[in-house]
Amino acid sequence: RQTGSAVYLSVPLRGVRVTPANIFCTDQYLKVSIPPFLFEAFLYAPIDDTNSTAKIGNGIIFFTLYKKEVAMWDSLTLANANKEKLQHLRQNAVLKAHEKAKVETEAKKVTIQEHKKYALEATMKLEEAERKRIEDLKEKERQKVTKELELWKKQQKDAEKQNRIQKEGELYQKVEQLKEKKREKMNKTRIPNEGTSKTRLQPTKGHGAYSMFSENLKEEQLPAPRSAATIKINFTSRVFPTPLRESRVVEEEEWLRKQAEARRTVNVDVSELEDLKEEEKNPDWLKDKGNKMFAMGNYLAAVNAYNLALRLNNKLPLLYLNRAACHLKLRNFHKAIEDSSKALELLIPPVPDNESARVKAYVRRGTAFCQLELYTEGLQDYEAALRIDPKNKTIEKDAEKIRHLIQGTVQDS
Repeated sequence: RQTGSAVYLSVPLRGVRVTPANIFCTDQYLKVSIPPFLFEAFLYAPIDDTNSTAKIGNGIIFFTLYKKEVAMWDSLTLANANKEKLQHLRQNAVLKAHEKAKVETEAKKVTIQEHKKYALEATMKLEEAERKRIEDLKEKERQKVTKELELWKKQQKDAEKQNRIQKEGELYQKVEQLKEKKREKMNKTRIPNEGTSKTRLQPTKGHGAYSMFSENLKEEQLPAPRSAATIKINFTSRVFPTPLRESRVVEEEEWLRKQAEARRTVNVDVSELEDLKEEEKNPDWLKDKGNKMFAMGNYLAAVNAYNLALRLNNKLPLLYLNRAACHLKLRNFHKAIEDSSKALELLIPPVPDNESARVKAYVRRGTAFCQLELYTEGLQDYEAALRIDPKNKTIEKDAEKIRHLIQGTVQDS
């Protein structure tokens, strides 16, 4: 049945269970699909599918379809529609449903974003209020502590002032007592007999009269306390740990010059290194990278880092020394000997600052010689390391083992 503004339609269910998912409706197409049943209607005129409703219950689906234009329909569905037109209407209905669903999804996303934005703004306001409250509490506490500190400082100053006044008063009393004692002592020594002195020592009158007892004796005063002072001691600036009087100035200056020159030397003509990052062109950064790889046990990566650093700057002995340690781990003994020897060449002149590096170079080269069963050369390097660091017990024990190996080899031959 219909009115000028709406169409009321009842679809029997026949004992089947229906959900809203079984109903599909657009402005000119209505379908209820409940397998094996299907109800499909191509409506006579467009409807307002947004406001139209479908109520499920009591064994029927009751549709209330509101017309877009007020008019009475001649029939519920289109009349004299061929199969192609119906198929076209069905496809248009599906496309419109997809577009509508897409628009609703986008609107839902926008709504969710707005809700999230509102929630975030509300949270930020709450956090700002809480932060302000905490800042106010901190400020009040800071002012309170500042007042207490100022009051304590004032009390300390008053106490110090009172102590100073008290000490000055005591000192003044002691000085007065000493003065009084001196006056009494002088009076006793000055007038031993008052009766005779009046008759015998009568002062003469007239111009130029003089009496030793008529003068005011000057009172002795205590010396002022010694003033406090600070004695400043300046030391000569030194790069090396030894004092200047025990150093070899010429060798040290040569070593510092070579180190500074090595730090400044960078091979910028290597075309393959143009794609490297700025920090990867720094030999010190590459050395630290190689050290980290060595500590992790990735010796090949460490060797690659040291190789690149040496291509950038081949004057740093620590790069050769560290690469020699990697070659020992990889059992590349000949390369370890070459790197240790190169490091020893760059560690000339021998100064206190490179003692540790020279010891490591001799030990690593000696270890490589021993692994190649060249015990005599290895013992020479260990003895050279002992001459630099004679208190190193580990090197001494290793050298003793090499001596036993040499003795055993000689006896066997």
